[in-house]
Amino acid sequence: MSYKFIICVDLGTMGTKAAIVSKEGKILAKTLEESKLYYPKPGWVEQKPNEMFNSSLNTIKTVVKETGISSNNIAAIGISGQMAGIVGIDRNWEAVTHYDSWLDNRCQVYVEEIKSKGEERYITANGMPATIAHAAKILWWKNQKPDIYNKIYKFIQPAGYVAGKLSGLKGRDAFIDYTYLHFSGVCNNRKMEWSEDMANLLGISLDKMPNIVKPWDVVGELCSEAAEKCGLKTGTPIIAGAGDAIVSFIGSGLVEPGILIDLAGTASILACCVEDYRPDIKNKTLLFPRSVDPNYWYPHAYIGGGGLCLRWFRDTFAAEEKKESQKKGINTYYLLDEMAAKIAPGSEGLVFLPHLAGRTYPVDSKVKGVWFGFSWSHKKAHFYRSILEAIAYEYRYYFRIIKELYPETNYSEVRVIGGGCKSNLWNQIKADVVGIPYVQINEEDVGLIGLAMTAAKGVGLINNIGKSISEIVKPTVKYTPRDKYHEYYQNYADLYEGLFENLNPIFSELNKI
Repeated sequence: MSYKFIICVDLGTMGTKAAIVSKEGKILAKTLEESKLYYPKPGWVEQKPNEMFNSSLNTIKTVVKETGISSNNIAAIGISGQMAGIVGIDRNWEAVTHYDSWLDNRCQVYVEEIKSKGEERYITANGMPATIAHAAKILWWKNQKPDIYNKIYKFIQPAGYVAGKLSGLKGRDAFIDYTYLHFSGVCNNRKMEWSEDMANLLGISLDKMPNIVKPWDVVGELCSEAAEKCGLKTGTPIIAGAGDAIVSFIGSGLVEPGILIDLAGTASILACCVEDYRPDIKNKTLLFPRSVDPNYWYPHAYIGGGGLCLRWFRDTFAAEEKKESQKKGINTYYLLDEMAAKIAPGSEGLVFLPHLAGRTYPVDSKVKGVWFGFSWSHKKAHFYRSILEAIAYEYRYYFRIIKELYPETNYSEVRVIGGGCKSNLWNQIKADVVGIPYVQINEEDVGLIGLAMTAAKGVGLINNIGKSISEIVKPTVKYTPRDKYHEYYQNYADLYEGLFENLNPIFSELNKI
């Protein structure tokens, strides 16, 4: 019997990644082609859909050539991608718009309009607060570019766009899998269907919304033109896939309640798994996407650019450390961690707010970065450690909301993934602040594993996605909370939360100026 493999394509913000993965979760080859982001005006961020498609063809061709695997042994292609942005297509699946990135904030005025129409109704239906996502972006096109809006047959996401181009689909075949629905603004998330009530409230036509499918559904077959360009067999099944964050969560082993995931990447995300839908109306902080497994939900929140704070600090203040690390052939963050580890917990009274581009959840664009409480005695290491601690304080706030909504659930561990997972110091700080053991796992490319298992189910290579992932992904190193530090940190975490309320009038005044 011949072996079967999955081609995985992830359309990320910074690049398109492709890989070949076995049904046992082994990654045989992977490659990345950097994305081109366009900034036509301040706050506007775009990508060209056709460039995203071409990068998919290029990266698929690269991994196929590298492995030498016969196209007969490729069982399916699965696609994941950015979740909160949109592309408008016509009836022939030609892009009518650019990709309106999740980073693009030109639609902010329509976020405020949505809030004014009834944010509690919005949160109850969609499972997240009104923010820059599909609905606000659609309203921007409708009101600011009506001539283009009238040409748009369906609004879809990058992964759906590329899947359709690979398959030669038409506009009537447009789809969205249910892991993206919470971003739409016009769904009944609980029922996994479009909502006439929300569409009427916001003034958005459901005629422009795509069909809702399951992540493992076969949405098309590789057309001959695309097959020739990427070196695969015509007729290879194309699987819907899921949102990039969702496949990372499930690929990390978030397959049942009791485990949390810390995605320590560009955005710092804390997520959990629950069995029922309890939208965060009170705090307007948590998002409630559905898992790939429709029996579960993934409540989570994140700091937009949380990880970027560390890179900004490194590039702005750590020139000496960068030079030293280059001489020694080690990572600059390792040296910064060594320095920060010598500083006492609490950074000797120094507290940082890590929201350099505004607070993401709860939504407050007025908030900016702050260092509070520094004195002559504070050195570079104090400032760096305070960034690590600040993200842990924000996580404690998210976790407190999770426990309020789901008091019956006990949490055994936080699995940490992303670039920041390699920091022993940061993992220990987070464990101490949040009060739950942190664990590293044996896999790095968890998004590829989650996507591969989703596609494998779609073509019958596996029966149960969660079970298969549990056999692949295992905890390794564990960081246990230290009681005395956990208790000590709570005062700082309380102060951190209080800063937002106390500084809000000042942020408002600064914004006016």
